[in-house]
Amino acid sequence: QLQLVESGGGSVQLGGSLRLSCAASGATFDDYAIGWFRQAPGKEFEGVSCISSSSGSTNYTDSVQGRFTISRDNAKNTVYLQMHSLKPEDTAIYYCSADSPTCSRYARYWGQGTQVTVSS
Repeated sequence: QLQLVESGGGSVQLGGSLRLSCAASGATFDDYAIGWFRQAPGKEFEGVSCISSSSGSTNYTDSVQGRFTISRDNAKNTVYLQMHSLKPEDTAIYYCSADSPTCSRYARYWGQGTQVTVSS
């Protein structure tokens, strides 16, 4: 059983930066691909980024490409989402997930979410 805890959310202005963390415990972290998803009011649940378990390959949704960077530190059982040039449309609750062999919106494990609010 894997437990995930997100942190690092907050309120920033247009163009600001935040770094989200997803800390894992309870199972072999290295075995899982970790994904970041977000839910904004009135919008569909959206996959933001994913990092694989093995090669560390990454992918991003088009709207965050070039602004967000996902990384993982397996020694610390933590995945990070560094977010730059934030826009009001990035406002959402951000969730991290874990699954194998790849990220999925139907992932087995989820954190509780962290709120990101970007004001103009």
